[in-house]
Amino acid sequence: MRRAERLFEIVQHLRRSRGPITAAELAESLEVCERTVYRDMAALQGQGVPVDGEAGLGYVLAPGYDLPPLMFTADEIEAVVLGARLVAQAGDPALARASDDVVAKIEAVLSPELARRLADTALFVPTAYRPPKPEIDVDLAAIRHAIRDETKITIAYADAEGRATERTVRPIAIAFYEQRMVVAAWCELREAFRHFRADRIVRMEVTETRFSGHGVRMRAAWLKEVGSYSGEA
Repeated sequence: MRRAERLFEIVQHLRRSRGPITAAELAESLEVCERTVYRDMAALQGQGVPVDGEAGLGYVLAPGYDLPPLMFTADEIEAVVLGARLVAQAGDPALARASDDVVAKIEAVLSPELARRLADTALFVPTAYRPPKPEIDVDLAAIRHAIRDETKITIAYADAEGRATERTVRPIAIAFYEQRMVVAAWCELREAFRHFRADRIVRMEVTETRFSGHGVRMRAAWLKEVGSYSGEA
C-alpha cells in the first residue's frame, strides 16, 4: 500500500471509530509497524488534519472533519452502487431520488477509470425486490423525518382483522422484513417497543412533541432487546 493510500485509510479508521484508536490497533489493521503509524500521524498533523492524541494514548479525529471521496476501491464502488439500487427499489420515492443523487455526486469526483467501473458495475437488484408499496398509505418520508427530528407521531393502526387502535409512538427506525416494511417505535399505549407494519398504518400525523436527545439511546435499547434487527415484525 502506497503511503498516500495508507494516510487515507488512517483517516477512514479514525472516522469510523467511536473512541480513541491506538497506534497498535492501526498498525495491525494496516499491516505496518507502530513506528510507521507514528510517522504517518505526524504527517497528517503536519498537513493540517485535526488528529488529537499521542503515542500510547490513542488518536481521535476532531468532529466535523471530512475528506472528499476521491479514492474508491472496486469493492467500495460496488457497495455504493448495490446499496443505491436496493434503496431505489425498497425505499420511498424521496429516498430513491436521493440514492440517484448520491451516485451522481460520487461519479463527479471519480477518475475516468473509476467512473467507468461505477457505470459498469455488474450487481443488479430485481424489480420484484420491493415492499408492497401500493398498500402503504402513509407518508414514509414524514416518518423518516420524525425519526431524525425525534418527534412523536400518532397513528391509527389496524390489526389483521382491520380493527384500528389509536397510538402515540416515538419512532426510532424503519426496517425491512421479507416483503414487509415495519416502523420500530416505543409505544406509549403498551409502554414497550413495538413493530408496526407500514401497510397496516391507516393514518399518521406528526405531533409537535419532541423526545429530543433520546433517539440514539432508545435505538440502542431496541437493538439490544431484539438482539440486533432480525426482521421479526
